[in-house]
Amino acid sequence: MSPPRYGALAAFILVTLAAAAIGSAATFPSVTTWYPTLAKPAWTPPGWLFGPVWSALYVAMAVAAWRVWRLQTGAAARGVWRLYGAQLALNALWSVCFFAWRSPGLALVDIVGLWLLLVLALIRFWRADRVAGALWAPYVAWVTFAAALNTSIVSLNH
Repeated sequence: MSPPRYGALAAFILVTLAAAAIGSAATFPSVTTWYPTLAKPAWTPPGWLFGPVWSALYVAMAVAAWRVWRLQTGAAARGVWRLYGAQLALNALWSVCFFAWRSPGLALVDIVGLWLLLVLALIRFWRADRVAGALWAPYVAWVTFAAALNTSIVSLNH
């Protein structure tokens, strides 16, 4: 196994925080105005839960990707960055679609693509490093739940 390379961990965290900031900026204006007007299923979590859950998930996903990246070299290491970057882009785009553009339907299309990338990453991460896979799995679970919630919101607000 290669050395830890903590500068790369910082890079994974910074890129992750940038995506989180984009998502947050897209969400903030609508979360207290437009979002409360939507019909939502009874199993919708309380609003205060999203911040802590996403904070924990962002840290876990950055550490997971970093753990796999440090085991790779050359094209494989670049592949980890590309996969990680692609899923982060779709992650941030979901907030833009749903909250900034107020388009739950478009957000649903985005989250399906995001979920597929996350499952691919889970398989790759689990094979490379079980700890990384275990760190990534809650993210896949939360996005699976979010996709079900998004689907329900689309259905209830057509």
